[in-house]
Amino acid sequence: MTYVLGISALYHDSAAALLRDGEIVAAAQEERFTRIKHDPRFPAEAIAYVMDEAGIQLDDVDHVVFYDKPFLKFERLLETYLATVPRGFNSFRMAMPVWLREKLFLKDLLTKELRRIQKGFKDDKLRFAEHHISHAASAFFPSPFEEAVVLTVDGVGEWATTTVGIGKGNELKIQKELHFPHSLGLLYSAFAYFTGFKVNSGEYKVMGLAPYGEAKYKDLMLSNLVDLKDDGSFRLNQAYFNYTSGLTMTNKAMEELFGQPVRKPESEDLTQFHMDVAASVQAVTEEIMLRITRSLATEYGIPNLCLAGGVALNCVANGKILRDGAFERVWVQPAAGDAGGALGAAQALWYMELQEPRKTNGKDTMRGAYLGPAHSDAEITGELDRAGAVYEMLDEAEMVAQTAQALADGKAIGWFQGRMEFGPRALGGRSILGDPRSETMQKMLNLKVKYRESFRPFAPSVLREDVAAWFELEEDSPYMLLVADVREDIRRAMTAEEQALFGIDKLNVKRSEIPAVTHVDYSARIQTVHQDTNPKYHALISRFKALTGCPIVVNTSFNVRGEPIVCTPTDAFKCFMGTDIELLVIGNCVLRKEAQDQSLKENYESKYELD
Repeated sequence: MTYVLGISALYHDSAAALLRDGEIVAAAQEERFTRIKHDPRFPAEAIAYVMDEAGIQLDDVDHVVFYDKPFLKFERLLETYLATVPRGFNSFRMAMPVWLREKLFLKDLLTKELRRIQKGFKDDKLRFAEHHISHAASAFFPSPFEEAVVLTVDGVGEWATTTVGIGKGNELKIQKELHFPHSLGLLYSAFAYFTGFKVNSGEYKVMGLAPYGEAKYKDLMLSNLVDLKDDGSFRLNQAYFNYTSGLTMTNKAMEELFGQPVRKPESEDLTQFHMDVAASVQAVTEEIMLRITRSLATEYGIPNLCLAGGVALNCVANGKILRDGAFERVWVQPAAGDAGGALGAAQALWYMELQEPRKTNGKDTMRGAYLGPAHSDAEITGELDRAGAVYEMLDEAEMVAQTAQALADGKAIGWFQGRMEFGPRALGGRSILGDPRSETMQKMLNLKVKYRESFRPFAPSVLREDVAAWFELEEDSPYMLLVADVREDIRRAMTAEEQALFGIDKLNVKRSEIPAVTHVDYSARIQTVHQDTNPKYHALISRFKALTGCPIVVNTSFNVRGEPIVCTPTDAFKCFMGTDIELLVIGNCVLRKEAQDQSLKENYESKYELD
């Protein structure tokens, strides 16, 4: 057997992934074990987990692959600083000590860390893949396609910010690249910063905020900030940005262009202006992505598209690419950001360097993205006993029946089952669930369970066989990476008074039969639930459908704002006791809030640094 270990680390979202003879054994982000959101450190605990899952030691691993080439990245940083002298001095002064101490000599650092795990680790096992090759490999090699166009779009790797590749069999060749500082990911991050959200974690808030606004600044952006060509290639006007030379994303010129200062993080003044800016940058992003994908479909004549990179997590844009029809089929890597680079780096070595054969059978090889740790009944009860939890152990059928009834009764459920998901989305392994028919569920989950902004939307998990009856979608969407509209016959007609509302005032208007998962523009970020990849979750939603006629549940990640998704039964119990979750189901153990020792309650509202 041949084992390949992939690692991403030292920037954000460190992770480890393990292949055994090319098959994915396990993959997980370091944050889940350390409980530090977006943990960038060497993923020692994630590595320990993936090797434990395979039952091996580091000595048994044949190749270790890092997802980035540090010398190329250092070259880009030096050239950027030299090009912006003297403006870039402060940024240069802050970055250089870290580079000279750690990142420039990354092979030595990685070898040292790996020898902490296994004393005799040989550094000749260590390889490096280019950042966008790692992204592209993670998009193509696990996909269901024998041949595909592969598009990666993110902030920046070494030099590349956007790449186009062609994958066929076990081959993947990059055809063209767009280079720093011209970056769609950095454009989006700049407006996350401008609207008061945290860069590298708050971009999805901009996407969620966009439907509350109008894209009235789209033309302003395209006229002043983005020189966009017909084929989707573009250049950013650096007169308005500060990320090449400074410590912020935008500068005073951006404030003057929009006539507003940068919004202070966590301030209450989230106005219609910020919603319109969010809508505008979302519209520009969609325009760029559609121009790129239409051009690529025409140029290459291949019906399949694979996506990765942080921008591929923009499920609104993904949905529009699919509906546009330039490509017949679209597949998005569920861990599209840097964490997925660990998997892509390993797969790039396996297929591209070792030239191992690749087989496709019409399905992807991500196993539903359930690639993290699972816990046995004995492990679950042992952790719950040590935590002082009061629980009832049921057989599976009764557990499913009681959980479905609690959902129908309007309760918020903590659902912890099977293997943990790889990537940023909870997919029914580590989820908080609710009744989508409830008019108050969305607001309650945001404010009393997640402790986050009220405007944030929730996703529907829907039985795959029922998706077309409720949403304008015929395709699989197992990874919650496609947005589609609620069907017309499910919607509720709005009154003239309701239609006249602006901004956040739109939030409390009932828009459909499933208001808790219907966004203000009638869209929904859909997860299709498949019996073969998650039979227990499928059984729960099927039982809920039998009780209510609705084959859908609200699904959000099992964590509070700023906390990584729960990993262990202990994590789940603590979150349960720190929030207004009413029922916790871990394996076949059912815990009711009113039965717990009230002295174990925690204040989770301020426990974690805000995201």
